[in-house]
Amino acid sequence: MNLPEAGWITIAVLGKTRGNRGEITAFSLSDKPERFQALSEVFLFGSGQPCEVESTWFHMGTLIFKFRGVDTISQAELLAGAEVRVPANQRAPLEENEFFQADLVGCEVFDTRNGERLGSVTGWEDGGGHGLLVVNGSLLIPFARSICKEIDPAARRIAVELPEGLKDLNQT
Repeated sequence: MNLPEAGWITIAVLGKTRGNRGEITAFSLSDKPERFQALSEVFLFGSGQPCEVESTWFHMGTLIFKFRGVDTISQAELLAGAEVRVPANQRAPLEENEFFQADLVGCEVFDTRNGERLGSVTGWEDGGGHGLLVVNGSLLIPFARSICKEIDPAARRIAVELPEGLKDLNQT
């Protein structure tokens, strides 16, 4: 399968080995742990190689992968740091009013009060309770319903109502 870089979704990053049978820990990038239960094949990047998932489970809150054919510690060590990806068409379904962070990047951000274009979303930062939209690489806008009034990734548009002073105060 030869998909362009944009055709992939990273769902986890592999960590260190666990046990002596080729198991490896992973940092989940999904807030839906059940999404890992049905995996049968994933692709590991750097190499882009397909890997058959033998099993996944959580041990004390840590995601564990067991790949078919990876049966020793030394084999699992070679996978450490690889991104676990699936084709974009296999993304987990979203609930109403949920959004993929990747779909927000590139959206134009407008202030509803004066129609001013604030820029485009260039990234995302975790900010505790709410994430933060990074606009033009410097303006941080809390991704909260009280501020982000209209979110339309298909139209590539986010309308915000910034609290007084946020634009001047909250720049990186």
